[in-house]
Amino acid sequence: MTGRTALVVRGGWDGHFPVEATDRYAAELRARDYQVTVSDSLDSYLDADLLAASDLIVQCWTMGTITREQLAGLSAAVRAGTGFAGWHGGIIDSFRAEPDYHLITGGQFVHHPKGFVDYTVRPVSALVADLDEFAVHTELYTVHIDPSIEVHAVTGTAMPVTWTKNWGEGKVFVTTLGHHPPDFEVPETHEMIIRGLLWATR
Repeated sequence: MTGRTALVVRGGWDGHFPVEATDRYAAELRARDYQVTVSDSLDSYLDADLLAASDLIVQCWTMGTITREQLAGLSAAVRAGTGFAGWHGGIIDSFRAEPDYHLITGGQFVHHPKGFVDYTVRPVSALVADLDEFAVHTELYTVHIDPSIEVHAVTGTAMPVTWTKNWGEGKVFVTTLGHHPPDFEVPETHEMIIRGLLWATR
């Protein structure tokens, strides 16, 4: 992995712990020889040189707004081959008023029951084939999804929990898990996110 670069973009609503969560995975990427740049501004998506030099963008930005120019920069970078990855509301509860953004992620948060609930996550693809089904106690996201996504983990009969898709030449990884730091302590959740970040990298 030597020579890989990652751009971490974090902010928005702080109830999803954007600093703590991204610090954890920035450290994991650095341990795998990634050069990591951390940004607290969506204006990073206006920096064409920075985006072109990034093999992976990790976003944790819940809600908020994105300008058309920022979104165009992000979309163009991923289409050109930069990976895009994230978890929970930091990637699929971002920029609710921008359907063009949801086309990139392949899904959008719709609802979750009040509070945390117990449920089982069932891995269903080769990316996570060696992981057993596992229990979590967290928010259970209902999502609208693009039928073209490749689902890697589900709960219940068919509600996607983790998926990937392509956007042009770029690869996109999403998981609905990861509301707060204790979620990342579930070994299977942590491992799934690590695999997703590595998979999405250019």
